[in-house]
Amino acid sequence: MKVEIHHPAPIPATYRAARVSSMFNVEGDADFRLSIDADLAARPWQIGLIVGPSGTGKTSLARALFGKRFDRAPRWPRDAALIDAIAPEAEMGQVTAALAAVGLGTVPSWLRPFHCLSNGEQFRAGLARLLCERPKLAVLDEFTSTIDRRVARIGAAAFAKGWRRGAGQFVGVTCHEDVVPWLQPDWVIDTRSAEFKWRRLRRAPSLTMDIHKTDGSYWPLFEPHHYLKLPRMVAADYYVGFVDGQPVAHIAFSPRPGLVEARACRLVIMPEWQGAGLGLRFLNELAALWRRGVNRYDKPLPTLFHTSHPGLAAALRNQPLWHQTSAALGCKATRKNGIVGKLGGHFRAVQGFRYVEE
Repeated sequence: MKVEIHHPAPIPATYRAARVSSMFNVEGDADFRLSIDADLAARPWQIGLIVGPSGTGKTSLARALFGKRFDRAPRWPRDAALIDAIAPEAEMGQVTAALAAVGLGTVPSWLRPFHCLSNGEQFRAGLARLLCERPKLAVLDEFTSTIDRRVARIGAAAFAKGWRRGAGQFVGVTCHEDVVPWLQPDWVIDTRSAEFKWRRLRRAPSLTMDIHKTDGSYWPLFEPHHYLKLPRMVAADYYVGFVDGQPVAHIAFSPRPGLVEARACRLVIMPEWQGAGLGLRFLNELAALWRRGVNRYDKPLPTLFHTSHPGLAAALRNQPLWHQTSAALGCKATRKNGIVGKLGGHFRAVQGFRYVEE
């Protein structure tokens, strides 16, 4: 299918326009023209990308290819919390799974209205809404164009993984080529070169994390992003994961009474790195080290891990290295001056898992 775009722009008969056209040898008109052969029906596809610098016809091409289905950012309820604004008719589990899938796993952000989120959070919230609503075709203009490039790349990879689990077609329109290897589109249209290409799926670029044992001084940096308000663990060993020198992951391990097993807690991935799969790999690596006796006790200890985060619990259930040991509603209590009360007032579904690597 050949697409022809023509935006007529005759040179006005004014002194300045005539002088500029004469100085720079612009003859006839200043029309914009773009011609591209794009046979999107030749193969089945799920994800496409239109990429090119500003002013090269990306938006016009998307409108020519997809017509009324070309969609700009949807409206969001002004004061509704994000968890209520996304797919209000759907089950809550579907919404939380979509938020986790695109890397928006910071639970306090779920309770804020859309306009109170950062640009990166708004970007991921929009992707989560697409995963829940699942239109037959979604075309998103300015895809990743207004956010930090690190957030853009990781968010694109997380969204692509979630989108390919279901049906429907998605097209991103962007001026940034750096998302191509992370989004892994089935086809790309480059408006700068007026080329259409089918692509083979490849693995997204890899990330290397360096893990260091610390003294707990990094916890205040991560604590605002934990889904519960809790104090530091007692007698714990703290570990922080770094990517390119930046602290991105945190967890603490402490022995349970009798040195029969370890307890892991305070697992936090910085918001801009959520969705890249770093959390489970980080947890698995440290649980494996403790299981093999690489700890200050030089004793092999299995790891017990509890969480109330629905996305993390679902991921652990799908991991053969972890076995679910419990699932119950409950609240932690503390006793002070003879009075028993809830620790932070938490009443939640707590799910327990044990690392079972042989």
